[in-house]
Amino acid sequence: MIQKIIRRISQVFGALLANSYFTAWDGDPQIYQGRLKGIVGPILNCYACPSARVSCPAGSAQHFAALKIIPYYVIGSVGLVGVLIGKATCGWICPFGFLQEILYKLGRWVKLPKVKIPQWTKWGKYIVLVGLVILAPILTAEPGEFGAPGQTIFCKVCPQGALEGGIPQVLLHPDLRGLLGVLFTSKMIILGVFLVAFLFIKRPFCRVFCPIGAFLGLFNKISLLQFTVDGHTCTKCGLCKKVCPVDISIYEDPNSAECIRCGDCISACKFGSIKVGTIFNKAIQVKEEGSCSVK
Repeated sequence: MIQKIIRRISQVFGALLANSYFTAWDGDPQIYQGRLKGIVGPILNCYACPSARVSCPAGSAQHFAALKIIPYYVIGSVGLVGVLIGKATCGWICPFGFLQEILYKLGRWVKLPKVKIPQWTKWGKYIVLVGLVILAPILTAEPGEFGAPGQTIFCKVCPQGALEGGIPQVLLHPDLRGLLGVLFTSKMIILGVFLVAFLFIKRPFCRVFCPIGAFLGLFNKISLLQFTVDGHTCTKCGLCKKVCPVDISIYEDPNSAECIRCGDCISACKFGSIKVGTIFNKAIQVKEEGSCSVK
């Protein structure tokens, strides 16, 4: 219970810190352009949000891809986080992940039916990462050294962008309302579909569409932070999957690319079978106890 409270507090502070430019809502609202905007946060948080202090990795990567420039800084900064803690930022500080969990809990509170999605849908986020974030901006750019940049297609369909950027900008800038068209309408429809889905499905955007989670998940098995499961005490009772925000059984793969490292399974396990350590501790444990202790 204490762990869950700490995680909720961390999620609230994560959302507030990433969007702490509160003066954007007073006087003449403008997007923050200070030095902190040069930081690429390892979370899905729209650059166009009036309060946003940091940049979104997906949007930043698209910007460079549209210019046919390899985004070394984006890859390096987000990759460093992945090497250290894997996908933990998804479970502890990502604002959009937090919203999905809150709405799912609301759905449980009003007793809406649960909807499970098949495991193969997890590949969707990798298609989004490669197809929309990387290839689409490159392929839509005009040829030639000075050709027009490509289209940032993921930003045009991202529900977080609609929620944090599109709606606030329209509310704060009345002069923009006359320019709204098909793109804005389509983004609102996409956002609406996802908001409804959040009530029925555990973190559907994270599990199926988020390119940032797809990239960070690649580091889970090699990151400094590691989870282990003691096969001698684990009964595979299923309590870990019941509380898991991404609906996985951690005993099947403690460092799965899907795991957001939230730690809810640790609190739920009655036998203390799930432990958190480092990749060095994991190596020692496997050597001493045998591979059967870490599934």
